[in-house]
Amino acid sequence: MSQKFGSTPRGALAAVVIAASGLGVGYFFGGGMPLVADTKPAIKAEAVENANSLSHAFRTAAERTMPAVVTVQHTMEAKTVKMRSGNDGRRGGRELPEQFRDLDPLLKRFFEGMPDMQEAPSRPSQSSGSGVIIERSGLILTNNHVVAGGGKIKVKLNDGREFEATDVKTDPSTDLAIIRIKANGDLPVAQLGNSDDLQVGDWVLALGQPFGLTDSVTAGIISAKGRGLGITEHEEFLQTDAAINPGNSGGPLVNLNGEVIGINTAISTTSGGYQGVGFAVPVNVAKWVSQQLEKEGKVHRAYLGVGIQPVNQELASQLGMSIPHGAMVTEVRSGSPAEKAGVKVGDVIVQYDGAKIHDPRQLSAVVARSNIDAKQTVVVLRDGKETKLEVAVREMPESYKVARRERGDSESAEKGTSVKSLGIEVSPLTADTAEQLGLKVKEGVVIVSVDDDSPAAKAGLSTGMVIERIGQKTVRTVDQLEAAMKDVALERGVLVLVRTAEGSRFVVVKQ
Repeated sequence: MSQKFGSTPRGALAAVVIAASGLGVGYFFGGGMPLVADTKPAIKAEAVENANSLSHAFRTAAERTMPAVVTVQHTMEAKTVKMRSGNDGRRGGRELPEQFRDLDPLLKRFFEGMPDMQEAPSRPSQSSGSGVIIERSGLILTNNHVVAGGGKIKVKLNDGREFEATDVKTDPSTDLAIIRIKANGDLPVAQLGNSDDLQVGDWVLALGQPFGLTDSVTAGIISAKGRGLGITEHEEFLQTDAAINPGNSGGPLVNLNGEVIGINTAISTTSGGYQGVGFAVPVNVAKWVSQQLEKEGKVHRAYLGVGIQPVNQELASQLGMSIPHGAMVTEVRSGSPAEKAGVKVGDVIVQYDGAKIHDPRQLSAVVARSNIDAKQTVVVLRDGKETKLEVAVREMPESYKVARRERGDSESAEKGTSVKSLGIEVSPLTADTAEQLGLKVKEGVVIVSVDDDSPAAKAGLSTGMVIERIGQKTVRTVDQLEAAMKDVALERGVLVLVRTAEGSRFVVVKQ
């Protein structure tokens, strides 16, 4: 007996399931026999149109910017290592060059046994990176590490023309540089965008010459903002998963409008190649740096004159903050703009010139780009309340750098006074001890031992640290330290300000 499709509940159910699933494949049950429908999945015209639209945006952005992307070839001149000859009893009758005299004895024997040479010439070294033309007169933006070290800089344009750079100016603090070429006729120029408008998740393209492969384009998104890697003095990198590889350095990172929003600078990798995390200097920083390099030949930065540290959850709890944010002041330099404005150790800077401050890196960045000698409003959190201060920032002196020495134990420290509640022993800081620790302070209390599993050890205190403050009380003597400890409850935790050669920082010590 024949049966029409869908004339039974069984057939109706199969039809509904297939329609709901959106698939073009299914079995229709009619008269007990499966009937096979279309075996190809349906392709929605709207999905294809959307994909083509994104592809068109990528293509248009690349076409707008690629003509202004250049290859930067850096050649370092060959150097000759001169070696003095002489019969001093060594094999080969020659004296080792000075740079080899402190070698391990076995290595020294290897070098001494080599044939006598008067000089050892090395080969010229070559490296290659990328750059982007930002002015028709021939101004090119790139990375400092692409052109640093002298030698010859050759620039190859997208159209095949080649030029030698006539001027090179660098800013190692941001790893940026500008170079200039003299070309006949107009040059293609990339349009610079506004990196402050970028949001995490925005599409971007990385253009450049990775591995010597010219005119390469990769796509990705902005995966984070304000990153720091510890490779330059001033960092607020854009993070992207657009593939960046050796040779991409100095090339542009562009948005879908074809506007440069970053200069590709570094990658995070364990293999030496792309692993999904790349970094670029925001173009707003690059514009600010390049303008000063072109006009002044150097970058003028403003400064507050404070030592700062991040606010973690423990510090936030001690300060009465619900969410950790801002930059906590650990030191105020004598005679600095911050001191004159009334900034104090223990303040948390939460706003600067109208911008909310999330961490120390952001504060350093916005302060550095402030107008020198201009007054700025700084909001600090002090004793649980916000206080507004007016600070006139000044230009950062050349000598303004915190000495970074390896912290070590004091060799002359004697057995000190025990502070059992903290699990440490302390002694007065002497001039000799301060010098050994690389400290400029003349008085204080230095930690000479730390008990294992003590509150101090758990908080990260170690020998050689100088305790400057307990809670809200300044500590300059052992007696002051002992008195300050009587007024605190370690069960709730206490803020302790300690100093090393690297600067001061707050820690929370808790029982």
